[in-house]
Parts: sequence; structure tokens; C-alpha cells
Amino acid sequence: MRAPLAQIFQEDEAEEINMTPMLDVVFIMLIFFIVTATFVKESGIDVNRPEAATAVKKERASILVAISDEGAVWINKRQIDIRAVQANIERLKAENPQGSVVIQADKKSTTDTLIKVMDAARAAGVFDVSIAAQEA
Repeated sequence: MRAPLAQIFQEDEAEEINMTPMLDVVFIMLIFFIVTATFVKESGIDVNRPEAATAVKKERASILVAISDEGAVWINKRQIDIRAVQANIERLKAENPQGSVVIQADKKSTTDTLIKVMDAARAAGVFDVSIAAQEA
């Protein structure tokens, strides 16, 4: 004999898959990947760096300073005055005390601007200053 229609619908509801645990796991994985992701920092301009045979990749550079071929100084995608470099580096150092400064100077930039930026970084309390170069 056939089962009543109400019993058929009750059996279908009992066989349904519970999606809540899977959604919880996916949400937790999403949070994990967002928290552990590293973000690429950029200085704000493309710099034509000089080549060096002894160039070594620096992993933990948190403060990037770029110097264009005209001598303009860029930090965090903003062009700043050379006199404001020390204050900006002090602010960024306060946000990340273990960070280092990497100066990306263009091939055609002057040494005078490079030295002023290095002096400003050291005056801000950062003594781990590097100059970016391309591997030869």
C-alpha cells in the first residue's frame, strides 16, 4: 500500500544535509587567510634602480622611500618635501618599531638627495637603512 503524502515529505526533510558546520569552517579559513596575508608595499612611483652584482633581497622592509630622477621624494604613494622626510619616517617607525628603511633611488637622481634622505632616516632613529638595487 502507498504511504500517505505527509509521510513522504517528512522523510525528505530528515535526509537534508546540514550546511552550518561547513560554512563555519569556510568562514574560519577565510579569516585565517586574511589575517596571515602579507601585503606588498609600494613607494608610489616606478624607479629605474641601478644594478649591483652583490644585491641581496631584503624581506622585512616596512618603510619604502622613493627618489625620482627629478629629485622628488615619495613615501606611501605621496610626494613629500625633503624637509618632511624625518617626520614621516618617525611616524612610520612608531607604527612598526622593528621595520627598516629601504631607499629606492633612481639612476639619474642626485647623491645629494639620497644623502639627505639617509640622514633624515638616521635622525628619525632608524639605523637599518638600505638602498635598493637590481640584481645584475
